[in-house]
Amino acid sequence: MIETRRNGVRSRDGIVLGVLAVELLAIVYFAATYDSLDFHIYMWGGEAVFDGKRLYAEQGLAHWFTNTPFAAVTFAPSATLPLVVARVLWQLSSVAAFAIACLMAMRLAGWRASRTAVCGVVAAGLALQPMYQTFFQGQVNLILLALILADVWRASQNGGSRSVGIGVGIAAAMKLTPGIFIVFLFVAGRTKAAVTAGVTFVCCTAMGFVVAPGASWLYWTETFYDTSRVGVPYISNQSPNGAFARLLDGAENVGAWYHVLQIAFAVAGLGAAAVLARHDEWLGAVAVTGTTGLLVSPISWAHHWVWVMPALVLLVRGGRKARIAAGAAYVLFVLAPFWWTPHDGGPREYGFHGLMTLVANCYLVAGLAFLGYMVRRACLAHRGGDSAGVAARHPRGHAPLSLPRGGRRQVG
Repeated sequence: MIETRRNGVRSRDGIVLGVLAVELLAIVYFAATYDSLDFHIYMWGGEAVFDGKRLYAEQGLAHWFTNTPFAAVTFAPSATLPLVVARVLWQLSSVAAFAIACLMAMRLAGWRASRTAVCGVVAAGLALQPMYQTFFQGQVNLILLALILADVWRASQNGGSRSVGIGVGIAAAMKLTPGIFIVFLFVAGRTKAAVTAGVTFVCCTAMGFVVAPGASWLYWTETFYDTSRVGVPYISNQSPNGAFARLLDGAENVGAWYHVLQIAFAVAGLGAAAVLARHDEWLGAVAVTGTTGLLVSPISWAHHWVWVMPALVLLVRGGRKARIAAGAAYVLFVLAPFWWTPHDGGPREYGFHGLMTLVANCYLVAGLAFLGYMVRRACLAHRGGDSAGVAARHPRGHAPLSLPRGGRRQVG
């Protein structure tokens, strides 16, 4: 019987490693043969950053460079390589970053992160649409995800080292929206880490001014808040702003009232994150903060929703109902059914069309549901009536919250 069990484990491990190997081969082949648009624009930005205001005054490949000047500086070394070589290295770096992010999420969940277990989470995660679209576009999202989760993991270890916050600061300096994690570190009681993140952000931004003063001035005075450079109503924008732009027949019809909604999301999400972190539930805290960032940002493309990975780990770790929700969410984020709705600029893309509108904004609906779920759990944790989903085996070997009736942890 023991031998049968061992054979079963070996068979399962072989399947996991086989699936992951096929995915890696597919990514390498794709990187070698397909010219990913966003990555090509990154390389164009790495070249243009040294040429006055050209980085934001001109388009590259008929598209605007929308990341920060510091991001363009970091892309500059890759821009000196042959495009195919740079692209393959970039995609492999994204795979490695995603593996690190999965490992950090598993540690925050209190899971035993064996090599096979990490490979299994990575293999399952790569099938999610935000992940494979990140590879399709050649985007930076997975690298930012790894930087943030690694920082939060170290912050959860009784404050971590003095370098905690550097990853968050770099991520925010590259793509502004991760700046919400600087606020998160502060409200979570990691003031030193928040200061380190803020200083890192300032230093990286200053580097952009040193290398490209003209482009930096143009970006920080005009470009960074100009959403007209991207198609806000496009179906891939699964933020509330994108949904309202479609419902109200254009981004120009979304009034100033929308900023009140953004503030409400930020207060709810960061408030929940603060409570969860102070109850030592860091996975829930980082997952709800990432989701909040997507809801607050005016542009949350489908490939930005990589925060579904830690959210799914959190739900899988929970009770039966939470695991059912995780299964449904996994299918949703694999299939991405919003792409099945009209998104060609025709009349059926705009206005309200019943169920079709809900499908067209399914990531947003899922994000709002997750925010509500986490706010509820934070309220229960604050009142001391719930374990806030603490894993049976906590990262530091103890359960930081009190147990409910009957001695079983209610993690759903």
